[in-house]
Amino acid sequence: MSYADQVFQASARQILDQGSWQTGKVRAVWSDGTPARTKKVFALVNRYDLQKEFPILTLRPVPLKKCVDELLWIWQKKSNRIADLHSHIWDAWAQEDGTIGKAYGFQLAQKTSYADGDFDQVDRLIKDLKENPESRRLICHMYNIQDLPEMSLYPCAYSMTFHVDQGRLSGLLNQRSQDMLVANGWNVVQYAVLIHMLARECQLKVGELVHVIADAHIYDRHIPLVEDLLRRETYPAPQLLINPEVKSFYDFKPEDFQLENYQHGPQIKDIPVAI
Repeated sequence: MSYADQVFQASARQILDQGSWQTGKVRAVWSDGTPARTKKVFALVNRYDLQKEFPILTLRPVPLKKCVDELLWIWQKKSNRIADLHSHIWDAWAQEDGTIGKAYGFQLAQKTSYADGDFDQVDRLIKDLKENPESRRLICHMYNIQDLPEMSLYPCAYSMTFHVDQGRLSGLLNQRSQDMLVANGWNVVQYAVLIHMLARECQLKVGELVHVIADAHIYDRHIPLVEDLLRRETYPAPQLLINPEVKSFYDFKPEDFQLENYQHGPQIKDIPVAI
């Protein structure tokens, strides 16, 4: 069993057994207009040792290249334009101008003037990781309160705090809300890959991914699907292969990441998504 499977199953069981039902006003609705209620726990914290294995689910397939494509759209392209993404996962939130508003990549692209020059958040991070890796200020943050009214969706995974110890790069992902069935495996893969990319650029080894989820929830219509995942067979974690020719953070493409020996259970089709 992969460690990511163990973490997912333990988290899902905690929500199902100990979580509380959302009873107040419900923002999200199903396609038929029914309120989409959740069972939830607060402040779920999971840790993944990237030195030991790549944290991807084997309970069902996680599409590595699609995960990386969205990650690059936000962190490398720093884009908010739907046309710059090769999947349709953000189409429901597209505004008339073809963007998702001042969200995600837009925030990372904003430049700030420092004593040593003008930098956006990602470029500042890379510079500091190279020049002052033991800094306690290695943070990228996308929950910009003054721009929230102009975002199609408030950022869910909204900040990363990085830490270097003995040449190993770790990252703490803060997430305000997570749909465990739809997004958990996806986000864990993305931010594990981000740490690998930054470590390659800055000539560091990988350490831990720490994932802090404020509101970890399972939607009412997802519960039977999650219960099925809790009963499934699991497999050993695959190995992440990264193109050794790519050294720069800005040169990576989705095809530079591959999985070796990735065994997994069947895909769950037609998962209902609350909007």
